[in-house]
Amino acid sequence: MDKRLCAAAVQFNIALGDVDRNLSKAVAGIERAAKQNVQLAVLPEMWSAGYDYKRLSKHAEETPRVLDAISARSAQLGMVVVGSLPEKADGLIYNTAYVIDRGELLDRYRKLHMFSTMGEDRFLSPGDRTLVVSTSVGRLGVAICYDLRFPELFRKMALEGAEIICLPAEWPRPRQEHWRTLLRARAMENQLFVVAANCCGIQGKLDFFGMSLLLSARGEVLAEGGDTDAELVATLDYQEMLDYRAQIHCYDDRRPEVYGKLP
Repeated sequence: MDKRLCAAAVQFNIALGDVDRNLSKAVAGIERAAKQNVQLAVLPEMWSAGYDYKRLSKHAEETPRVLDAISARSAQLGMVVVGSLPEKADGLIYNTAYVIDRGELLDRYRKLHMFSTMGEDRFLSPGDRTLVVSTSVGRLGVAICYDLRFPELFRKMALEGAEIICLPAEWPRPRQEHWRTLLRARAMENQLFVVAANCCGIQGKLDFFGMSLLLSARGEVLAEGGDTDAELVATLDYQEMLDYRAQIHCYDDRRPEVYGKLP
């Protein structure tokens, strides 16, 4: 198997509540990534407006327009784009990651785990399903930020055939070592690639450190961001992933009959 994929995490400072400015930043980042032959680009969490809770409903109403613009660029650039936005549906608002494949909206994933520590559960509703979707670049599993702390979600996606986990985030200081350690663990234990896009800069009282990461199936750091706007680009080598799975048989050696259904 000789399959290689050029992927990018598009990291930028989200302007709180400024949809047009953030859309311009996202499009510019995707276009710069395309010049490096990137086929998969991951944007941060809630990238159109950030966690502007007071105007969340208004920003959610802008999401169809934002999706149209990103879909158009995705089609023109022949690229898969993943990123999360506020979604309004049935009177509720969700933190939803959209998977756009060369202009086509393939599927969406609504964040499962609400970060109650910051009151996210007071403003947003949780999703009720996981997502692994076949795309032109491979089978993608999608998670969002706080989901990272729930390893059972990632194992489920891995068992459903995910080859790459796409993870948009707004992960602040001082928990950057948690971010880096958990991402590497999710890649290592499931023997798959991870493309994680964090935001950077100051939003209100929060300081976002960036450190977007692209990881190999061994958990090796292929590309890592600093604390400023950047496109982090790396090549994902599928043969290396398969070779690693052949060396360490994590999937064959599982004992689900012992674990049982977790409470």
